[in-house]
Amino acid sequence: MRLGIDGQKLPEARKRGPLKSLEHVKELGLGGIFFSTVLDMSPTLDAGALRDIRASADDLGLYLESGVGKINPYCSAEAPEFRAIGDGDIILGFTRMIEASAAIDCRELWVSPGNFKSEYRGRLANDRFRTDVSWDEQLRATEKVLLKLAPVARANGVHLNMETHDEITSFEILRMIETVGEDCMGVVFDTANGLQRAEHPVFAAKRVAPYVRQTHIKDAYVGRAPGGFDFQTRPVGRGIVDFSTIIPILAKANPALNLSLEVAASVEDKPRRANPRQCIQLHDPVWRASHPDLTAEELEAYLAMVDAFEARVSRGEIPDWESYEASQYGYPTYEKQSYGFTQAIAFIRNSALHIETLCADNGIHLSQAMAKQNAA
Repeated sequence: MRLGIDGQKLPEARKRGPLKSLEHVKELGLGGIFFSTVLDMSPTLDAGALRDIRASADDLGLYLESGVGKINPYCSAEAPEFRAIGDGDIILGFTRMIEASAAIDCRELWVSPGNFKSEYRGRLANDRFRTDVSWDEQLRATEKVLLKLAPVARANGVHLNMETHDEITSFEILRMIETVGEDCMGVVFDTANGLQRAEHPVFAAKRVAPYVRQTHIKDAYVGRAPGGFDFQTRPVGRGIVDFSTIIPILAKANPALNLSLEVAASVEDKPRRANPRQCIQLHDPVWRASHPDLTAEELEAYLAMVDAFEARVSRGEIPDWESYEASQYGYPTYEKQSYGFTQAIAFIRNSALHIETLCADNGIHLSQAMAKQNAA
């Protein structure tokens, strides 16, 4: 296994560009970059530029991963670049992205079924709860797009890997794989997103492990709040996710899997506001009706996990939602300072160190792991 980072969350990635970002990753002691889409490497799919990025990654000994994008057609207007790269034909655009990725041997490609809109609060921030189109309609439309792209994926030896994103459940992804075919589809396992669907991270890991081909390694706070439960990204190892159980599950299923940190972006890279109340509305009839696969056993385990974490918050071991926001992500050294480049690097280094340590403890070989002396 190798430990790297999601390119969108690498500080200054946009300013540095792909080639300099690869060098930055190497300097940090990480093992590679997961660019969300191939357009993040070259907006025009320039073959020469993409070859140069591939060659640089190889020379530096780094993994290079990429993706196609958000393929829910009800979200297409929010990502016009996918249609534009196909000269108006969005399926052609996705096809060109798949072919360009395969040409540089990026054959595990991220796809996603929707968006989270931080300007809204509660469930309406999530495409699962749109009021103009049902979630079932969105799933069917997304599946149709996957079926159109499946022959292209097969012809190029590619897997289109659906992320366990904010709005979709692992159960729904597994049903998609059954329909589309595991020969051309897999999973990007985000270790924390399922919490927003009241899925226990360990239960979800066991479900999807045979199909996991890419990852987002992320941790979170989940705690009770008016209207439901709050969700807030935390440094890996400082949240609710049990990585000591999950990483061995993933390693056993796919020893060559790359682990890509998805951390909090610095304010220079992504202007931020106080995190919205995402409201995992377990007691809301509309919310509950939208999760028919959620079993009593998993829900009980989920609530027990939340209770145990909240007990640690009550004892002062872990900052609560408001304290964490006030101290800019919980690093006492940086209290009341803007969460900028230095703080983002500290977030990355502490997160990476946690994964490195637990891999060593479990006898999992982690290539290109971050050196312990780099930890903040």
